[in-house]
Amino acid sequence: MNCIIVDDEAAARAIVAHLCEQVDGLRVVDEFPNALQAIKYLNKNKVDVIFLDIHMPDFTGFDFIDTLKNPPKIVLTTSDRNFAIEAFEYDCIVDYLVKPITLPRFIKAAEKVKSFKAKTASITASNADLATPAPSPSEKELYVNIDRRLIKIEFSKIYLIEAKGDYILIKTEDKNYTVHSTLKKIEEKLPESSFLKVHRSFIINFKKIIDIEDNSVLIARDVIPISRSNRPELMKRLNLL
Repeated sequence: MNCIIVDDEAAARAIVAHLCEQVDGLRVVDEFPNALQAIKYLNKNKVDVIFLDIHMPDFTGFDFIDTLKNPPKIVLTTSDRNFAIEAFEYDCIVDYLVKPITLPRFIKAAEKVKSFKAKTASITASNADLATPAPSPSEKELYVNIDRRLIKIEFSKIYLIEAKGDYILIKTEDKNYTVHSTLKKIEEKLPESSFLKVHRSFIINFKKIIDIEDNSVLIARDVIPISRSNRPELMKRLNLL
């Protein structure tokens, strides 16, 4: 498996690189002191796993993940235990290593990556054999399960979706709905022609933006932050004069 290391501390990168050398089949192809350099590399190259620090100047590890359309498997390496719950909201994150990292714990993380990759390959092969096209979601609405009732929500009425732990808050022109789900799941159902994830905790209907200032947007009465990585895509989607 090819991997890269992203960490702003040279000593931390050296430690992870040394640990990688102890694992059969794991090869470090490059390392980066910041997320922006890593993004440029990944735009032209594919890797199997990224060993990623959370706390980096200007661009956090989570901001970095949010920029990747098809992220490889990711193992977080951090001295902070407080982000473990948030980390596992991302399907691409397979493990969370707290510094200082021991070799046995590192090997366990590498085995998890191998296991996930094997499962993915098996599922891909099965889907290819079945060759059954997936049904396309409705272009006008979705149904949410609230108190054992399926409630229809029209996409055109949604202006904001916010992540709140194990739930999401869907705000519409008529009322708000709290649903047990994740941003990632609902993002797959939303039409790209109207919706964009602008922050790891927010998806907006950019057609309902009232105002944009610096790194935030105003929608209805809500001021929503825009991550630095998502701002360029938002600007592309808008009909600017």
